[in-house]
Amino acid sequence: MRVLICFLLCSVLCFGQNEENPKTLNDSAISIYKNNPKKAISILEKSKSIAKAQNQKFEEARAINGLGLVYRDLGAFNNIGVCKRQLGEYKEALTYYLKALDLYDALDEKLKEATVTNNIGMVYSYLGVNDKAIEYHLKAKDVFEALDNKKGISEVYNNIAIIYANDGNLQKALSYFKYSLNIEQVLDDKKGIAESVNNVGAVFYYLQEIDSAMVYFTKSAFIEKQIGNYAGVGASYNNMAQVLMEYNRAKEAKKYIDSAYYYATTYDVAVDVETALQNYSQYYEVTNDKDKALSYYKEFSKVRDSVLNLETTSKIAELEIEFQTEKKEKEILSQRADLAEKELDLSKKNIYILGLGALAVVLGLLGYLFYNQQKLKNRQLKKENQLKDALIKIETQSKLQEQRLRISRDLHDNIGAQLTFIISSLDNLKYGFKIPEKLGNKIKGISEFTSTTIHELRDTIWAMNKDKITFEDLQIRISNFIDQANLAAQNIKFNFNVDKSVDNEMAFTSVKGMNVYRIIQEAINNAVKYAEASAIDVDISMQEDAMIIRIKDDGKGFNEATINRGNGLNNMRKRSEDIKGQLTIQSEIGQGTTVEVKI
Repeated sequence: MRVLICFLLCSVLCFGQNEENPKTLNDSAISIYKNNPKKAISILEKSKSIAKAQNQKFEEARAINGLGLVYRDLGAFNNIGVCKRQLGEYKEALTYYLKALDLYDALDEKLKEATVTNNIGMVYSYLGVNDKAIEYHLKAKDVFEALDNKKGISEVYNNIAIIYANDGNLQKALSYFKYSLNIEQVLDDKKGIAESVNNVGAVFYYLQEIDSAMVYFTKSAFIEKQIGNYAGVGASYNNMAQVLMEYNRAKEAKKYIDSAYYYATTYDVAVDVETALQNYSQYYEVTNDKDKALSYYKEFSKVRDSVLNLETTSKIAELEIEFQTEKKEKEILSQRADLAEKELDLSKKNIYILGLGALAVVLGLLGYLFYNQQKLKNRQLKKENQLKDALIKIETQSKLQEQRLRISRDLHDNIGAQLTFIISSLDNLKYGFKIPEKLGNKIKGISEFTSTTIHELRDTIWAMNKDKITFEDLQIRISNFIDQANLAAQNIKFNFNVDKSVDNEMAFTSVKGMNVYRIIQEAINNAVKYAEASAIDVDISMQEDAMIIRIKDDGKGFNEATINRGNGLNNMRKRSEDIKGQLTIQSEIGQGTTVEVKI
């Protein structure tokens, strides 16, 4: 589900009587940067030069910070004002933000310094460098708390929550979004409350707590109406419709689709028009009106093709990376040339002083000049090395993130959509035609198998999008699966226990974590299907430096010597071998079965 918030900005540039005033130039550039970023960059560069010449350090810092803002959001809006996030000029943005941070630090402008620090965290978040992003957000939070700036604290919590949500840590994301919501309610900031409420609803959706999600989405739409942000109202109604459609409540979804389409077309929000058309197509497909479903899908395709061109966007992003890398290299060479000129000038001055001053004065002056010169060189070299390291890390992280997102998006959009279509088609066959009971049961089995495949696909995409999986992530995943199994098998009592000795921060690679999850999933499925058990216990504990996972049932058991080992048992053994674990299975007729994995 996409939760998109786009801001349309139409401003007129007015310079007043004094076009050379840096403050006026900065204000003008910021007012137009989303509609005309190139012009805003030109104005900010001019303001920076004038402020530097006039020694207006504060306005110089504002101009540099403004350049960081424009480069960060460059490419975020296309020519019709539709929200369209691209790679952006993030390396340029990071360079300017770091320069602005130094200037604000020298001016002792703590509030501005905290704001820029928070912005740097957002840049790292966009690039997928989450550990660095959280580091900068927490630095900003400390300053905002010292200044008692509640709005700043709220923004930091919101940014950190987004990072955890994108990383799949939904419980932490929910906690931070609620922190942000509480602060916005204290401030009585309606716009901030609406955004925070919407974010909380999105997390509940991903946690599959649908009723809670609908409550928060409804509240968000109500507040957006109050403040007159009808574009936000359309987005909220689209979200509500998609939630209901996904959980087979199509009749309830129809009124929200109608409302979303009305607000999106009335206030010309193309991305919400696109989403509403897609929702109409899916709605009529589910309600078996194929003609209308096809008609709305054609309209959706036209709007989508006019808004997005992924191949062109990818090529532009690659060109931007090459151009910015070359530009940085030229800037470094230029800085070195400036240093060489300064060194030559200092040498000439030293010769002049040697000819006029006494020996003791000359030696002292030479020592002082040499110290400052070396300090300047060291500082410049340090900045160059930091910039190079940052550029290399950013490029590597950007390419890896793009590949992961592309693969997971293809899996979700193509395979996921096809499996969903299969389920819909099978349901239409089942309820649209009179078919024999035996064939109906076969169709039902295929539909259930396809639904299971969709859940396993989502698990795979979840693991693919993560560099590592903490035990806390794994525990949440296992708990959700056991809850689902409990609903499916109501005559079985499930117990899930984690010993206090297990460290929640312990991390696995994404492959190892996924294999552990699949072994537990397979053991529980076998117990549900074949054991005829009344209770299934899942226990996780630590013994020395090894994790012990034990799945035990009180079912009918089996004789290992005579049992025909199917794919389930073989898959568990293969996955255990892949992660260098030890798998043991103990079972006796009438005494139940115990599956134990030692990692």
